[in-house]
Amino acid sequence: MRKLRITALASTLALIAGMASAEDIKVGVSVGEHAEIMEQVAEVAKTKGLNIDIIEFTDYVVPNQALNDGDLNANSFQHQPYLDNQIKDRGFELVSIAKTITTPMGVYSEKLKSLDELPEGAKVAIPNDPTNGGRALLLLADKGVITLADGVGLSPTPLDVTANARNVEFLELDAAQLPRALADADIAIINTNYALEAGLNPEKDAIAIENADSPYANIIVVRKGDEGAGWAKTLVESYNSPEVKKYIEDKYTGAVIPAW
Repeated sequence: MRKLRITALASTLALIAGMASAEDIKVGVSVGEHAEIMEQVAEVAKTKGLNIDIIEFTDYVVPNQALNDGDLNANSFQHQPYLDNQIKDRGFELVSIAKTITTPMGVYSEKLKSLDELPEGAKVAIPNDPTNGGRALLLLADKGVITLADGVGLSPTPLDVTANARNVEFLELDAAQLPRALADADIAIINTNYALEAGLNPEKDAIAIENADSPYANIIVVRKGDEGAGWAKTLVESYNSPEVKKYIEDKYTGAVIPAW
Protein backbone atom coordinates (compact mmCIF):
# COMPACT_ATOMS: atom_id res chain seq x y z
CA MET A 1 0.00 0.00 0.00
CA ARG A 2 2.82 2.39 0.91
CA LYS A 3 4.53 1.70 -2.43
CA LEU A 4 1.25 2.34 -4.25
CA ARG A 5 0.76 5.68 -2.45
CA ILE A 6 4.32 6.76 -3.25
CA THR A 7 3.84 5.87 -6.92
CA ALA A 8 0.55 7.77 -7.07
CA LEU A 9 2.14 10.79 -5.36
CA ALA A 10 5.06 10.73 -7.80
CA SER A 11 2.68 10.63 -10.75
CA THR A 12 0.69 13.56 -9.36
CA LEU A 13 3.82 15.64 -8.79
CA ALA A 14 5.02 14.87 -12.31
CA LEU A 15 1.67 15.98 -13.72
CA ILE A 16 1.77 19.23 -11.72
CA ALA A 17 5.34 19.86 -12.84
CA GLY A 18 4.30 19.28 -16.46
CA MET A 19 1.41 21.72 -16.10
CA ALA A 20 3.66 24.31 -14.53
CA SER A 21 6.20 24.06 -17.36
CA ALA A 22 3.60 24.51 -20.10
CA GLU A 23 3.79 27.80 -22.00
CA ASP A 24 0.99 29.82 -23.57
CA ILE A 25 1.50 31.87 -26.71
CA LYS A 26 -0.69 33.80 -29.13
CA VAL A 27 -0.19 33.25 -32.86
CA GLY A 28 -1.86 35.42 -35.48
CA VAL A 29 -3.02 33.85 -38.74
CA SER A 30 -5.11 34.84 -41.72
CA VAL A 31 -8.41 33.06 -42.23
CA GLY A 32 -8.45 29.98 -44.41
CA GLU A 33 -5.63 27.48 -44.75
CA HIS A 34 -3.26 29.33 -42.41
CA ALA A 35 -5.81 29.09 -39.59
CA GLU A 36 -6.75 25.50 -40.43
CA ILE A 37 -3.13 24.36 -40.47
CA MET A 38 -2.30 26.20 -37.25
CA GLU A 39 -5.08 24.26 -35.52
CA GLN A 40 -3.20 21.08 -36.40
CA VAL A 41 0.07 22.65 -35.28
CA ALA A 42 -1.55 23.48 -31.95
CA GLU A 43 -2.48 19.84 -31.42
CA VAL A 44 1.12 18.77 -31.96
CA ALA A 45 2.50 21.62 -29.85
CA LYS A 46 0.21 20.71 -26.97
CA THR A 47 1.96 17.36 -26.65
CA LYS A 48 5.23 19.28 -26.32
CA GLY A 49 3.97 21.53 -23.52
CA LEU A 50 3.09 24.55 -25.67
CA ASN A 51 -0.45 25.95 -25.72
CA ILE A 52 -1.25 28.03 -28.82
CA ASP A 53 -4.07 30.56 -28.79
CA ILE A 54 -4.91 31.12 -32.47
CA ILE A 55 -5.98 34.66 -33.39
CA GLU A 56 -7.55 35.02 -36.85
CA PHE A 57 -7.27 38.16 -38.99
CA THR A 58 -9.09 39.06 -42.19
CA ASP A 59 -6.42 41.30 -43.70
CA TYR A 60 -2.67 41.42 -44.28
CA VAL A 61 -1.91 44.62 -42.35
CA VAL A 62 -2.96 44.11 -38.73
CA PRO A 63 -1.10 40.84 -37.92
CA ASN A 64 2.35 42.43 -38.23
CA GLN A 65 1.30 45.53 -36.30
CA ALA A 66 -0.17 43.35 -33.54
CA LEU A 67 3.02 41.27 -33.37
CA ASN A 68 5.25 44.33 -33.32
CA ASP A 69 3.11 45.87 -30.56
CA GLY A 70 3.41 42.75 -28.39
CA ASP A 71 -0.20 41.60 -28.73
CA LEU A 72 1.01 38.39 -30.40
CA ASN A 73 4.02 36.16 -29.90
CA ALA A 74 4.21 35.10 -33.55
CA ASN A 75 2.27 35.18 -36.78
CA SER A 76 1.92 32.89 -39.78
CA PHE A 77 0.26 34.39 -42.85
CA GLN A 78 2.81 36.05 -45.13
CA HIS A 79 5.76 35.44 -47.43
CA GLN A 80 9.23 36.95 -47.07
CA PRO A 81 8.86 39.68 -49.74
CA TYR A 82 5.75 40.98 -47.99
CA LEU A 83 7.51 41.00 -44.60
CA ASP A 84 10.52 42.78 -46.10
CA ASN A 85 8.25 45.47 -47.52
CA GLN A 86 6.41 45.90 -44.20
CA ILE A 87 9.70 46.27 -42.33
CA LYS A 88 10.91 48.83 -44.86
CA ASP A 89 7.69 50.88 -44.80
CA ARG A 90 6.76 50.60 -41.12
CA GLY A 91 10.01 49.96 -39.29
CA PHE A 92 8.81 46.75 -37.64
CA GLU A 93 11.34 44.84 -35.52
CA LEU A 94 10.32 41.44 -36.88
CA VAL A 95 12.17 38.41 -38.23
CA SER A 96 11.22 35.12 -39.88
CA ILE A 97 12.25 31.88 -38.17
CA ALA A 98 10.91 29.13 -40.45
CA LYS A 99 9.21 28.38 -43.75
CA THR A 100 5.69 26.98 -43.67
CA ILE A 101 3.75 26.54 -46.91
CA THR A 102 3.69 27.70 -50.50
CA THR A 103 0.34 28.77 -51.89
CA PRO A 104 0.55 29.38 -55.64
CA MET A 105 -1.25 32.54 -56.80
CA GLY A 106 -3.81 31.85 -59.51
CA VAL A 107 -5.68 33.64 -62.27
CA TYR A 108 -9.46 33.11 -62.07
CA SER A 109 -12.34 34.07 -64.33
CA GLU A 110 -16.09 33.58 -64.63
CA LYS A 111 -15.95 34.62 -68.30
CA LEU A 112 -12.81 33.08 -69.80
CA LYS A 113 -11.35 29.59 -69.99
CA SER A 114 -7.84 30.69 -70.97
CA LEU A 115 -5.66 33.79 -70.92
CA ASP A 116 -5.61 33.48 -74.72
CA GLU A 117 -9.25 34.65 -74.64
CA LEU A 118 -8.39 37.88 -72.79
CA PRO A 119 -10.13 40.65 -74.80
CA GLU A 120 -8.87 44.11 -75.73
CA GLY A 121 -9.30 46.47 -72.77
CA ALA A 122 -9.94 43.62 -70.35
CA LYS A 123 -10.40 44.50 -66.68
CA VAL A 124 -7.77 42.74 -64.57
CA ALA A 125 -8.22 42.76 -60.78
CA ILE A 126 -5.02 42.49 -58.72
CA PRO A 127 -4.16 42.96 -55.01
CA ASN A 128 -3.54 46.57 -53.97
CA ASP A 129 -0.64 45.87 -51.58
CA PRO A 130 2.84 46.32 -53.13
CA THR A 131 4.18 42.79 -52.81
CA ASN A 132 1.10 40.80 -53.80
CA GLY A 133 0.22 43.32 -56.50
CA GLY A 134 3.75 42.95 -57.81
CA ARG A 135 3.46 39.20 -57.57
CA ALA A 136 0.33 39.32 -59.74
CA LEU A 137 2.08 41.47 -62.34
CA LEU A 138 5.03 39.10 -62.44
CA LEU A 139 2.60 36.24 -63.06
CA LEU A 140 1.02 38.13 -65.97
CA ALA A 141 4.46 38.94 -67.37
CA ASP A 142 5.47 35.28 -67.11
CA LYS A 143 2.35 34.32 -69.08
CA GLY A 144 3.06 36.90 -71.79
CA VAL A 145 0.14 39.24 -71.09
CA ILE A 146 2.38 42.21 -70.26
CA THR A 147 6.04 43.16 -70.24
CA LEU A 148 7.73 44.74 -67.23
CA ALA A 149 10.71 47.05 -67.06
CA ASP A 150 14.08 45.46 -66.40
CA GLY A 151 15.26 45.35 -62.80
CA VAL A 152 11.86 45.78 -61.12
CA GLY A 153 12.56 42.96 -58.66
CA LEU A 154 9.67 41.36 -56.78
CA SER A 155 7.52 44.47 -56.30
CA PRO A 156 6.64 45.99 -59.68
CA THR A 157 3.62 48.28 -60.02
CA PRO A 158 1.40 49.03 -63.03
CA LEU A 159 3.74 51.98 -63.68
CA ASP A 160 6.48 49.43 -64.48
CA VAL A 161 4.48 47.91 -67.37
CA THR A 162 6.37 48.68 -70.58
CA ALA A 163 4.21 46.68 -73.01
CA ASN A 164 0.48 46.01 -72.74
CA ALA A 165 -0.60 44.66 -76.13
CA ARG A 166 -4.23 44.11 -75.08
CA ASN A 167 -4.49 47.41 -73.19
CA VAL A 168 -5.74 45.67 -70.08
CA GLU A 169 -7.03 47.91 -67.29
CA PHE A 170 -5.76 47.14 -63.79
CA LEU A 171 -8.22 47.26 -60.89
CA GLU A 172 -6.22 47.39 -57.65
CA LEU A 173 -8.36 46.02 -54.82
CA ASP A 174 -7.96 44.72 -51.29
CA ALA A 175 -6.78 41.12 -51.58
CA ALA A 176 -9.72 39.78 -49.57
CA GLN A 177 -12.21 41.38 -51.99
CA LEU A 178 -10.78 39.87 -55.17
CA PRO A 179 -13.06 36.79 -55.33
CA ARG A 180 -16.05 39.16 -55.36
CA ALA A 181 -14.50 41.09 -58.24
CA LEU A 182 -14.92 38.09 -60.55
CA ALA A 183 -18.45 39.24 -61.35
CA ASP A 184 -17.18 42.51 -62.81
CA ALA A 185 -13.60 41.87 -63.94
CA ASP A 186 -12.53 39.67 -66.83
CA ILE A 187 -9.93 38.04 -64.62
CA ALA A 188 -8.83 38.34 -60.99
CA ILE A 189 -5.46 37.26 -59.64
CA ILE A 190 -6.10 35.88 -56.18
CA ASN A 191 -3.95 34.65 -53.30
CA THR A 192 -4.69 31.02 -52.49
CA ASN A 193 -5.98 31.63 -48.96
CA TYR A 194 -8.72 33.93 -50.25
CA ALA A 195 -9.38 31.67 -53.24
CA LEU A 196 -9.91 28.64 -51.00
CA GLU A 197 -12.12 30.66 -48.67
CA ALA A 198 -14.30 31.52 -51.69
CA GLY A 199 -14.51 27.87 -52.77
CA LEU A 200 -11.90 28.15 -55.52
CA ASN A 201 -9.07 25.65 -55.92
CA PRO A 202 -5.98 26.78 -57.85
CA GLU A 203 -5.37 23.27 -59.15
CA LYS A 204 -8.88 22.94 -60.57
CA ASP A 205 -10.34 26.40 -61.10
CA ALA A 206 -7.45 28.68 -62.05
CA ILE A 207 -6.97 29.38 -65.76
CA ALA A 208 -3.29 30.11 -65.05
CA ILE A 209 -1.05 29.61 -62.04
CA GLU A 210 2.39 30.56 -60.76
CA ASN A 211 5.33 28.39 -61.61
CA ALA A 212 6.50 25.95 -58.95
CA ASP A 213 9.74 27.89 -58.41
CA SER A 214 7.91 30.95 -57.06
CA PRO A 215 9.93 32.72 -54.31
CA TYR A 216 6.84 33.29 -52.20
CA ALA A 217 7.07 30.61 -49.50
CA ASN A 218 5.18 31.60 -46.36
CA ILE A 219 6.95 32.00 -43.03
CA ILE A 220 6.59 32.07 -39.24
CA VAL A 221 7.49 35.51 -37.89
CA VAL A 222 8.44 36.67 -34.38
CA ARG A 223 9.82 39.84 -32.83
CA LYS A 224 13.57 40.31 -32.95
CA GLY A 225 15.06 38.81 -29.82
CA ASP A 226 12.57 35.92 -29.66
CA GLU A 227 14.29 33.81 -32.32
CA GLY A 228 16.01 31.64 -29.70
CA ALA A 229 13.10 31.33 -27.29
CA GLY A 230 12.12 27.80 -26.29
CA TRP A 231 8.53 28.32 -27.36
CA ALA A 232 9.68 29.54 -30.78
CA LYS A 233 11.69 26.38 -31.29
CA THR A 234 8.72 24.24 -30.24
CA LEU A 235 6.40 26.18 -32.56
CA VAL A 236 8.69 25.53 -35.53
CA GLU A 237 9.18 21.86 -34.63
CA SER A 238 5.42 21.41 -34.32
CA TYR A 239 4.70 23.12 -37.64
CA ASN A 240 7.41 21.22 -39.50
CA SER A 241 6.25 17.89 -38.10
CA PRO A 242 5.28 14.79 -40.11
CA GLU A 243 1.73 15.03 -38.75
CA VAL A 244 1.20 18.56 -40.06
CA LYS A 245 2.85 17.76 -43.40
CA LYS A 246 0.51 14.80 -43.91
CA TYR A 247 -2.50 16.96 -43.01
CA ILE A 248 -1.53 19.56 -45.61
CA GLU A 249 -0.94 17.01 -48.35
CA ASP A 250 -4.17 15.12 -47.61
CA LYS A 251 -6.45 18.13 -47.22
CA TYR A 252 -5.26 20.47 -49.95
CA THR A 253 -4.12 17.94 -52.60
CA GLY A 254 -1.56 20.25 -54.18
CA ALA A 255 -3.34 23.58 -53.68
CA VAL A 256 -1.13 24.18 -50.64
CA ILE A 257 2.40 22.75 -50.53
CA PRO A 258 4.70 22.21 -47.51
CA ALA A 259 7.75 24.44 -47.94
CA TRP A 260 10.11 22.70 -45.51
